[in-house]
Amino acid sequence: MGEFFTAILTFPTALFTFALLVVVAFWLLVLVGGTETELLDGSESSFATTGLDPLGLGGVPVTVAVTGLVTLSWFTSLVAMVGVGAVGLSGMAAVLAGFPVLIVAVVTAIAGTRLVVIPLRRFLRDSAQPTRQDFIGRVCVVRTGHVDTGFGQAELTSADGSSAIIQVRQSAVHARTAPLSQGDSAVVFEYDPATDTFWVAALEGN
Repeated sequence: MGEFFTAILTFPTALFTFALLVVVAFWLLVLVGGTETELLDGSESSFATTGLDPLGLGGVPVTVAVTGLVTLSWFTSLVAMVGVGAVGLSGMAAVLAGFPVLIVAVVTAIAGTRLVVIPLRRFLRDSAQPTRQDFIGRVCVVRTGHVDTGFGQAELTSADGSSAIIQVRQSAVHARTAPLSQGDSAVVFEYDPATDTFWVAALEGN
């Protein structure tokens, strides 16, 4: 047991040991409900982007990508430094040997995490919930007596087959040339996040 603690507190494994403790603490908080679970969902803000994306780790929650990197880096570094100790290196020689171990551990972790991320990315993409922007370009059916610049509702069917009642609006110009009434089909062409409404136009052939 003493050798184990010595190994995990030796450079460069000690760097990953600290990071691993942070990761473990985070997941324990998730299990007890002490942190935001939105970090684990498919929302765009939680995806691994920018810094991790060039490494081929994009398209999954940042927490998942970082967990893979830290865990694999720690394990690879631990195994390598145990090997360094087994050949009798110690002191400054062991520290110098730690630098190439650090590089190998990081490269191995990136490669290993990518193997996990690739199939997980496909799963998350397939199971991602539709967003309001996904409704743009889809056809809806008016459910109110009329639609104008301040009133209107329509039923829209998403790509996954689920339906939703949305608030729709029609510009004054469109209302004069092609007014919408109950049962008419319309196409969504714009979403206004400020009012959570969709601007629609009459579908040709109504």
